Amino acid sequence: MSEFSVKFRGIRGSFPVAKKEFYNYGGNTACVEVNVGGHLIILDAGTGIVDVGDDLMEKSISSSVNPEDRKPIMSTVLLSHIHHDHILGLTFFKPLHLNSTKIMVFGPNQVNTTLSESLSELLFGKTFPVDLEEISCKLEIQGISEGQAILIKKNAKPQLMNLCDVVQEDDDILITFYKSYVHPQEGVMIYKISYKNKSLVYATDKECYFGGDRKFIKFAKNCDLLIHDTQYTTEDYLNPCSPKQGYGHSTFDMAIEVMKQAKAKKMAFFHFDPSYDDTKLARLKEYYTSMNKNVYLPHEGLEISIL
Repeated sequence: MSEFSVKFRGIRGSFPVAKKEFYNYGGNTACVEVNVGGHLIILDAGTGIVDVGDDLMEKSISSSVNPEDRKPIMSTVLLSHIHHDHILGLTFFKPLHLNSTKIMVFGPNQVNTTLSESLSELLFGKTFPVDLEEISCKLEIQGISEGQAILIKKNAKPQLMNLCDVVQEDDDILITFYKSYVHPQEGVMIYKISYKNKSLVYATDKECYFGGDRKFIKFAKNCDLLIHDTQYTTEDYLNPCSPKQGYGHSTFDMAIEVMKQAKAKKMAFFHFDPSYDDTKLARLKEYYTSMNKNVYLPHEGLEISIL
């Protein structure tokens, strides 16, 4: 496996779809698996995270016949925001229910409440058979804010710290972020994962400004892979009967423009509208990727190596 790779586990926005017309590209909601420097980072916990958990369970079980000797599952989950399509799969992430599992969840701080309280209210208790406090694994949930960063040293627990205090060494994984406020209701966190002079930028649920978002373009400058929200075609975005401006999502053309301005080396479209079936996505793929070999329209299971 590459030292720095991504695997798309869920590429849909809004809600999952399970019809034969969506089989080729997949119907799970937002989740991207990142394996970097021997550490597992999961971007968002939409329904795609369920398959990640199943694979991790299979590897853990195969590591030893004796449950006590099995290699523990450890991962870091980064939530862009807490809309349901980005957290829906978390409670069904099987490693969450193993005593030996260690999971750290980071996400944007909430207004008048903690991230832990928000997740508890939305996902557990009233909507799930167990409360958050009854989860078996060693689970830590931390709210994050602009001006902070997450530093992961080799074989060490992720550290949340002030960005100005970060000293990244060669084997360290650095996660930086900033909050975009164009996505209703409380904005969305944009992430950058940096390792050995390579970087991945994850920008889901990110609507663009006319002429480009200068702050975001600076943040994503020269990244090796940009994963960018493309929920709509330009025609759907500007539809006079049902316009999508202000919904907090971008078009394919917007993403292409961001890629050019940020000088991203590669880009993957992401967070497709759940009404876009295989036929429509195949046409979009043909149109946009034929013009640029460094652009991907991913299906579930697609892997891209960064390093």
